Amino acid sequence: MSTLKAQPFDYYSMTRSRVRPGPDEQEAWILKYLFLLYNPEGDRPSPQSPEGATLFAEYRDLNETMAKSGVLVDSAPLQPASAVTTVRVRDGRPVLTDGPAAEIKEWLGGYTLVECEDLDQALHWAAKVPAASNACVVVHPLAPMSRS
Repeated sequence: MSTLKAQPFDYYSMTRSRVRPGPDEQEAWILKYLFLLYNPEGDRPSPQSPEGATLFAEYRDLNETMAKSGVLVDSAPLQPASAVTTVRVRDGRPVLTDGPAAEIKEWLGGYTLVECEDLDQALHWAAKVPAASNACVVVHPLAPMSRS
């Protein structure tokens, strides 16, 4: 069984193209990108409404397409900001706060984790996420991990 080990991260060299193993290397890099799907607070329609059914069908279809293309790792909606708990440790004790860490106008409504050849491919997929058309999708490269 292999374990993942964090490797030094160089944003400019690691996100623009996938690093392939050289002749004397035994491992390849895994490039993953986390899409953070933001929505205006309270702007997600109920799944039972016609708008909600259409929106959830768009996400389902996109996830199926990404899965068939081999880039989708995981994707899920999140509960609204009212369900969030923020944890901070102060003087060795956890301090719990209801709600997100900062006041926000847009809330994190979901995420998608993909494995892509490079940042350009990740941005291509991020532009297809329904949240990109009425709010925003933030693309975070994950620090590369090697399989060994």
